[in-house]
Amino acid sequence: MSKATTLVLGLALMATGSLSSSQAVAQASDYSSFSTIDEQNNIQVFRQASPSVVNITNSRLVRSFYSLNPQEVPQGSGTGFIWNEEGYIVTNFHVVQQADRVMVTLQNGTTYDARAVGVDPDKDLAVLKIDAPEEQLVPIKPGDSSLLEVGRKVIAIGNPFGLDTTMTVGIVSALGREIDSVSQRKIRDVIQTDAAINPGNSGGPLLNSLGELVGVNTAIYSPSGASSGIGFAIPVNTVKQIVPDLITYGRVQTPILGITRLPQPEYYRRLWGIEGVIVLDTVEGTDPARKGMRGLTRAERGRIRLGDVIVEIAGQPVRNEEEYAEVIEQYEPGDTVTVKTMRDNRLHEYEIELQSPR
Repeated sequence: MSKATTLVLGLALMATGSLSSSQAVAQASDYSSFSTIDEQNNIQVFRQASPSVVNITNSRLVRSFYSLNPQEVPQGSGTGFIWNEEGYIVTNFHVVQQADRVMVTLQNGTTYDARAVGVDPDKDLAVLKIDAPEEQLVPIKPGDSSLLEVGRKVIAIGNPFGLDTTMTVGIVSALGREIDSVSQRKIRDVIQTDAAINPGNSGGPLLNSLGELVGVNTAIYSPSGASSGIGFAIPVNTVKQIVPDLITYGRVQTPILGITRLPQPEYYRRLWGIEGVIVLDTVEGTDPARKGMRGLTRAERGRIRLGDVIVEIAGQPVRNEEEYAEVIEQYEPGDTVTVKTMRDNRLHEYEIELQSPR
């Protein structure tokens, strides 16, 4: 009886309960010819996706106390992945933040200087560009993060602690999490996973069992700074919305309402005992200015007089700047929204056409 026949027979008997798993493995005397279905899937995903994963290193120019000549000092490293054949690389914003020089190393060991073409600190995403031959670029395959469920397997590939192309396997531990970005804005609908994510994994792909991108690994929750079984990834559906704008415009094309907001708003909200977004002023040539929305003014004896306070946009309550930004991000320049404000203890309503960012 051949080894292959012995293996098939052993697995069949195991499936019917006539043979234990340990006995079945013993029948498969040649380890190279035996693997579980899950192992086969892991291997297949790694082989498919790893050529798309890149190592990112960055450095800063620092002038020492003893010399006027700036020196290039390594600042850190992270992970990214190839977005398309044109050489665009996606990673986390914090991986390249404050870097004077960024280098991208492909799986074949070739290193290229990279330039940042667009960043979004609010979502901790950045797009880099390298001038590499198309035949060296293997784009990652985007998936659909809305199809994820708690318990589904996910795979992370990255460069933790500088150890390139490391794979870890886990599950989706939770969905709909919130984490703070570099700009202190909330990133919502974040994926939580127990796939080991360590320093250096940032910006790398989180993959499903088909090897499709479902998230960008961005943070860990750990008092020690190492993996503690709680990692977070930005969902790919958010990435697919943002990356085209970063490539084309260098920033996300979030529309503007046509107002300027008050600095340190929390202090003044507490001072005046109100909720909402305080209008500091209106922008000339926009609907708020044309339709009579008012900002802060000076009253008698130099006192500040409160103008419009935005409390609702398009039927959604707005209590602070965070909620204001979340609502505005749902629309495109040219869309018209109904804005409700409070002024002089009266409710005012405006139809406002959103403008392109200036």
